[in-house]
Amino acid sequence: MLKKQIETNAAPAAIGPYSQAIRAGGFIFYSGQIPLDPESGSLVNGGIVEQTRQVMANMNAVLQASGRSFADIVKTTIYLTNLADFATVNEIYGEHFTEMPPARACVQVAALPKGAAIEIDWIAVSQKAY
Repeated sequence: MLKKQIETNAAPAAIGPYSQAIRAGGFIFYSGQIPLDPESGSLVNGGIVEQTRQVMANMNAVLQASGRSFADIVKTTIYLTNLADFATVNEIYGEHFTEMPPARACVQVAALPKGAAIEIDWIAVSQKAY
């Protein structure tokens, strides 16, 4: 099979016509996670700290469903509605990447789905070859 869909109930369901993740070739491509509670589908209460922590928890859930961990991520893109939140997000994000952090881009955007302040998408290796 050239590509395989990955999904889990431990992370928010897709809110559109897309997959939580797709395994293709030697990589897994993960759709962006916003700070939705997986059970209610609602945006978590609180500010950028709570939203970032929820995004990281959602990322972890989809990573586990694909048999991967944060150590397997090779590229991330962080989308923020306010670049002034960068230092706070960077600190929480860094807690999950202690050795060989992935390549990364961070951009400010005008808006994100459901009024979220942050979204992160990423790519991971599909198997350990190192």
